Amino acid sequence: MDSFLLVGQSNMAGRGFTNEVPEFENNHLFVLRNGRWQQMYRPVVCDRYFSGVCLAESFADSYSREHNVDVGLIPCADGGTSLNEWERGGLLYDHAVMQARLAQRTSIIRGILWHQGEAECSLENAALYEEKFLKILNGFREDLNLPDVPVLIGGLGDFLPLCAENFIPWAPVVNCALEHICQTQHQTAFVSAKGLGANPDNLHFNAKALIEFGKRYYAAYQTLAPQAKTAESQHLEDGKIKSEMELL
Repeated sequence: MDSFLLVGQSNMAGRGFTNEVPEFENNHLFVLRNGRWQQMYRPVVCDRYFSGVCLAESFADSYSREHNVDVGLIPCADGGTSLNEWERGGLLYDHAVMQARLAQRTSIIRGILWHQGEAECSLENAALYEEKFLKILNGFREDLNLPDVPVLIGGLGDFLPLCAENFIPWAPVVNCALEHICQTQHQTAFVSAKGLGANPDNLHFNAKALIEFGKRYYAAYQTLAPQAKTAESQHLEDGKIKSEMELL
C-alpha cells in the first residue's frame, strides 16, 4: 500500500459539509485507525465532532486510479493549531511521527500533505513562518527517513479577508512564505488555492472546493513524484514491508 501523511490545521483536517458532495466509490482507499488500515470513510480526520470532507479524499482517489494501487491516509491534522504546537518534539509532531511509523510497517509513505497558516496571520508569526516550518519539515524527513519524499504545501484561501481584518495584511505574507519554501526546498511543491470557495464562515474551504483542492494537490505531486526514492530506499523493519498488520 502507498500511504500519505496528513498534517496541518483545520483546512487539512477538512470542514466541508458532507451533504454537498457524494462519497467516493473506490474500494482501494484506506485510513489508519488505531494502528490498522480501515476502509476510508468520512470524516477522514476526526479531530473535531464537526469534521467533514477533506482534500485528501480526492487526492487519494486520483492517485489510486492512476497507479492502480491501494492508498492509505494517515490522519494527523488538528484544527486551530499553530506552528509552535507543531514544533519538533511537541505533542502534535510526536503523534504524527508515531502514526507514520506505524503506517510504515505495512505501507510505503509516498508523500506528506501539509496545509497550515491561518493561525500564523499576525505580524510576529507571519514573519517567522519559513524559519519555524523548515524545522518541522526537516524533522519529518529525518525522523521518518524520508529525505526525498514529496511534500505538498497548500496556499491560504482568497476569502480569508472576509473572515477577519487580521487576515487582510497577513494572509498574503504567509502565502508568500509558503511559495518561497517550495521554490527553495528540495522535493516540495506549492498548491494554489486561488479561486476556491468557502463555507459561510469564510475561514474554511467548502466541500466542492476541497475536492478541487485535492486534485490540485495531486497535480502538484505529479511534478515531484518521479524524483522520489523507491520503496527499497526507505527504512522498513527488517528491510521488508510486513504483509499483514500486527496486533498492536
